[in-house]
Amino acid sequence: MANGEALTDEGRKKLEEELAWREGEHRTEIVERIKVARDFGDLSENSEFDDAKEEQAKNEARIREIRNTLAQVAEFDAAGILGATLGSTVTVVDADGEIHDFTLVGSRETNSLENRISMESPVGSALVGHEVGETVEVVLPSGKTRTYTITKIAR
Repeated sequence: MANGEALTDEGRKKLEEELAWREGEHRTEIVERIKVARDFGDLSENSEFDDAKEEQAKNEARIREIRNTLAQVAEFDAAGILGATLGSTVTVVDADGEIHDFTLVGSRETNSLENRISMESPVGSALVGHEVGETVEVVLPSGKTRTYTITKIAR
């Protein structure tokens, strides 16, 4: 993997869709805003023009960022891999009997509100490669240890 990073198929698709929108529809909207703002006259005191130019710069920067990301991240094929891996949703039961679902993603796709955790995180790295029925121990950043038993893996 380039730079140790990977994207799920879903993550790659989202970036490709955002890139298409930013290079197409959004870029066109910004150009139109700039044209309209120019018609207001004196550009030195034209906040609409300044705002549109700033949005254009941000959009172009994001386009470069997405292109760079797509060029650097590795293609990932989970075929033939046993156990939890990139893109897997892993259901676990902790020592208190609580059930948790974690989706293993690359570092660029993490979202704690959706339980999308990086494979490099303490929990993510502990789950990678393990199969249903196995128990893993995770040392959390606080120094505490948690035990999880894997009950289901979905891809």
